[in-house]
Amino acid sequence: MIGYLHGTLLSANEKGLVLLTPGGVGYDVAAPTSVIAKLPGKGGEVELFVHTQVAEKAIDLYGFLMSDDLDLFRTLISIDKLGPKKALAILSMFDAAHLREIAFREDATMLSTVPGIGPKSAKQILWNLKDKVGKLQMVTNQSTANMPQGPHGEYLDTLAGLKGLGYSENEVRSMIMDVFDAEPDMDAAGAIRAVLKKIAMARS
Repeated sequence: MIGYLHGTLLSANEKGLVLLTPGGVGYDVAAPTSVIAKLPGKGGEVELFVHTQVAEKAIDLYGFLMSDDLDLFRTLISIDKLGPKKALAILSMFDAAHLREIAFREDATMLSTVPGIGPKSAKQILWNLKDKVGKLQMVTNQSTANMPQGPHGEYLDTLAGLKGLGYSENEVRSMIMDVFDAEPDMDAAGAIRAVLKKIAMARS
């Protein structure tokens, strides 16, 4: 089984890439869009951690820049009725740390924003994910890195308020964390105002 590839990027699109190895073999590798966005230009050097999926009529390769993301991909596809395509869709929207955070807080609403995953499926995936991913303990132990220091409910209320204003979680998540790190006792209304001020300053 292929577990790692290192070579030159020949081409890439929203579904994956073609990697030319030093031995002269070009591998067609599927990857989440989060990986595609971080690739160098054509001719650049790429290293991938790879999952090999063997089916009756095909051998498919799925590539990731971090071994942590590969491990999470394998955990996702081990969940009943969650195949590689849906797993890639999930990892296209959330990196490993963010997905563990979502599982930790059982945020089915956020997971159901992934195309093809409804609220019922999201709850089932999170239930299995929290049960399977032993590294969730890392989220608990490293809450200063992955969770805000303010009250959890205030964080979620702040996020909900900003989403209601049209901002995505990916846009504002780090700003919310910065606000609560600086002022742990701030309420959601104050946090929303502080984040909006950060956004305005970043755009000026």
